[in-house]
Amino acid sequence: MTTEQVAAPGAASLAPRVPAVRVAGVHKTFRRAEGMQTVLQDINIDVLPGEFVCLLGSSGCGKSTLLNLISGLDQPSSGRIEVPAGRPALMFQEHALFPWLTAGKNIELVLRLRGVPKAERRTRAEELLNLVRLQDAYGKRAHELSGGMRQRVALARALAQDSQVLLMDEPFAALDAITRDVLHEELTRIWETTGISVVFVTHNVREAVRLAQRILLMSCRPGRVAHEWGIDLPQPRRPEDPDVAALSVEITDQLREEIRRHARD
Repeated sequence: MTTEQVAAPGAASLAPRVPAVRVAGVHKTFRRAEGMQTVLQDINIDVLPGEFVCLLGSSGCGKSTLLNLISGLDQPSSGRIEVPAGRPALMFQEHALFPWLTAGKNIELVLRLRGVPKAERRTRAEELLNLVRLQDAYGKRAHELSGGMRQRVALARALAQDSQVLLMDEPFAALDAITRDVLHEELTRIWETTGISVVFVTHNVREAVRLAQRILLMSCRPGRVAHEWGIDLPQPRRPEDPDVAALSVEITDQLREEIRRHARD
């Protein structure tokens, strides 16, 4: 496994930095009908401030479980997880917008829970909608928006939490290819604009190569970090770019080998 660390955008100092996320020696087991099952084993990950990391692996390898542990929705069986900047924001595959609220009011609800004064909420909600390029969506409800637009609102709502870490669990998996392509570009722009750390779960190799500064390939159960790639290709990246395509083939071959190894066990 390589250990190359990729510097965050604009990083000028060579001094060590406190990780935005530290996962140290984490194990996770669940009680099943057939007995205790180890889902994650000895996970060690540091995510730097402003870094974009993709967790890649086949279905059932523990990617979402790990994300739930980092978010605080669940606790590890052993090991420790540190997020010094506070609780991360979390975005799921489903937009989970409240259908009786407008896009703007969905965002304002998060701002209210954060204690943002009422007089400031609409302005801040409109700023976030503008950031995701939905300037005219403040008064629209979910049924009036396309799937891609709903995910943009969900992203704006996640950003309203004002966290330094954004966790994303296959947020574009249910979208058509063209919409997903557009949202890849938008997410890259927003990440570069905000400077947040992103941990992005996917089983789509090309999606990972297109977005990430670093890719961690997880083995099948028990889930472990089997391989790691640092990616210094400039953004924006296109799936058809030769370097993107070549790296996608390399990682796909490694993913297939992990799946074959699991099938032989």
